[in-house]
Amino acid sequence: MNRTIKLLMISDTLMSTGFGLIAPILAIFIKENLTGGTIVAAGLASTIFFITKSIVQLPFSLYVDDHDNKRLWLILGAFMITAVPFIYIFAEHINFIFLAQIIHGIGAGILSPAWLGLWSINLDKKHESFEWSLYYTTSELGTGITAFLGAIMAQILGFTYTFILVGIFSFVGSLILLKLDKQRETTKAKYNYHYHKKRKLKGYY
Repeated sequence: MNRTIKLLMISDTLMSTGFGLIAPILAIFIKENLTGGTIVAAGLASTIFFITKSIVQLPFSLYVDDHDNKRLWLILGAFMITAVPFIYIFAEHINFIFLAQIIHGIGAGILSPAWLGLWSINLDKKHESFEWSLYYTTSELGTGITAFLGAIMAQILGFTYTFILVGIFSFVGSLILLKLDKQRETTKAKYNYHYHKKRKLKGYY
């Protein structure tokens, strides 16, 4: 497993694990702690995130496919997402949550295509299935465990400390992305291009 794959996996696992802490409690926080907070508002907040992400990620994926700056956009998206739990801390009205969800959606819409692009061009040959499976196993286990722990933390320590911990997890995950090799993206992409071109010329496909 190469260094880029390891860093991408660790970063994403930390970020998804962090947000796993608040996944089951965000609706409760909205309903019980915010002006204008209702169950319907909590559902709308989730909808805002997914619609925003969907609007951003498809056209943005076309852009990153044509440019060798996936690392830059990946880092930008990660730090935008990191800001979200800190907005929750200071939220007093449901509109703060809606704003946070828009920022989260834009950040995720930028991060996702860049992450998938870097991941795809750096997968180790003949280990693709294992590396994908390892990624899903670590991220899903982390999210599953922290979903339970997040509920316990919120009940004992309160929402603020839980949000702070989410922010710390996400911030560390974002910092890890700074260690990505700037040249790895271009070099690996060129290698894959010539590799497949050579195989095509030889009649493999």
